[in-house]
Amino acid sequence: MPVKIKLTRRGRKKQPFYHIVVADSRAPRDGKYIEKLGMYDPTRKPATIDLDFDKALSWVQKGAQPTETCRAILSYKGVMYKKHLLRGVEKNALTEEEAERKFNEWLTEKEQKINAERDKILSAQKAEEEKQLEAEKKLNEERAQELAKKNAEEAAEESAETEEKAEETAEAKTEENTEAPEEEKTEDSTENKEE
Repeated sequence: MPVKIKLTRRGRKKQPFYHIVVADSRAPRDGKYIEKLGMYDPTRKPATIDLDFDKALSWVQKGAQPTETCRAILSYKGVMYKKHLLRGVEKNALTEEEAERKFNEWLTEKEQKINAERDKILSAQKAEEEKQLEAEKKLNEERAQELAKKNAEEAAEESAETEEKAEETAEAKTEENTEAPEEEKTEDSTENKEE
């Protein structure tokens, strides 16, 4: 029975994540599997890979053939390199200590590259967030200035209207005051005539 290491899709629509499994090559993509080796989430930046290294190595040594994507994942995690070094140990090209030393050197170098890439991505995200925040602050200031200008114009219009009303009421009062003495005089004159 030919055995393959492949991915089975999980997750919701447009938000996939994958299980890394060992399965019969004739089994459907999301069908039965022999053993689960880990998970792969490509939606995160950088993509996250959770792999049981020892299980994956033992299956690869037994002859399980990884698909192209799984080969890339296994290479990324160092399973294929470790297999290569162990084959060298079997052929007496290397000692086990040399193989372990080479693998540990490769692993530390790989971790440094991954951390550098992660830091680069995080700094780019932080710079983008700061840029958006600056743009938003600038936009808010412009809106505040426009609102202040509009409020000042409305206040000026209201003060002009209140001044006009005050002038109208003052004029009306002065007219009433000027009309009232004339009426009083006419009333007084009529009273005088009657007497």
